[in-house]
Order: sequence, then C-alpha cells, then structure tokens
Amino acid sequence: MSTLTLQEAELPTAVDDFSALEERIVRAVELVKNDRAARAEAEQNAARLQSQLEAQAALLEQAKDQMRTLEREREQVRLRVERLLKQIDEIAR
Repeated sequence: MSTLTLQEAELPTAVDDFSALEERIVRAVELVKNDRAARAEAEQNAARLQSQLEAQAALLEQAKDQMRTLEREREQVRLRVERLLKQIDEIAR
C-alpha cells in the first residue's frame, strides 16, 4: 500500500472525528449559554428576593414599634381603669 492510499483511507475517519469534535463544541457552547442565562435569571431572582426581604424587614420593624406603642397605651388605660374603679369603690363605701 502506498502512503497516498493510506492517507485517503484515513481521510473519512479524520472528517468524522472533526465532525464529532465540532458537534461536541457546539453542545458545550449551548451548555455555557444556557448556564449563563440560568445564572443571570437566578441573580435577578436573588436581587428581587433581597429587595422584598428588606421591605418586609422594614414592615416588621414598623409593626413591632406599633405593637410597643399599643402595649404602652393599653397599660396606661389599664392603670386609669384601676384608678377609676378604686374611686368608685371609695364612693360606694
């Protein structure tokens, strides 16, 4: 066999190998694109959720402040009612 015949026989194999490599590279590029898109979406979701969390934390603090205010007011009302009941009790004696 001459070297020319050997090279001609190897040519289809080399083309097949090249096509397979090209196909693998195309798939790898698609995977990278998909991963980048998924990562960008995940980062957007994380930023949105972080913003929501911060808003909820602010609302929670407002609710806690309001609850403390209402508890103080309730205590003041309780004390006033007790004082009035004592005065009524003294009058009734």
